[in-house]
Amino acid sequence: MVRVVAEVDPENACPIDPVIDMVFSRWTTPILWTLHKYGRQRFVELERRITTITPKVLTQRLRQLERDGIVVRTYHAEVPPRVEYETSELGRSLEPLFASLVDWKAANMHDVEQARKRYDAVQRSPRRAG
Repeated sequence: MVRVVAEVDPENACPIDPVIDMVFSRWTTPILWTLHKYGRQRFVELERRITTITPKVLTQRLRQLERDGIVVRTYHAEVPPRVEYETSELGRSLEPLFASLVDWKAANMHDVEQARKRYDAVQRSPRRAG
């Protein structure tokens, strides 16, 4: 019996790929986590809490999150002007996803660490000729 396998367009192979790209890109997760944990933040507050991000990258990611409807930017016409960022209702709908990942980490990271140790030990051992 010949089994026919349909070709899958790599961009459509995983139905959650667009969500992964949007939510779990390099700096998005720390930004969303910080906004979730501390609520509405000014740019400088985000910068202080996410110490390894550059101002340029923080600006780019916040703009992208605002474009995606995940973050709301509020400009206050004061002297000096004040800009604040917070998660939108759409952004807050991601909170159960993050909570599930926290639960998964608590339940499984010990096993992941053990698997890494086993793997690393095998990789370091001399290979047998076969």
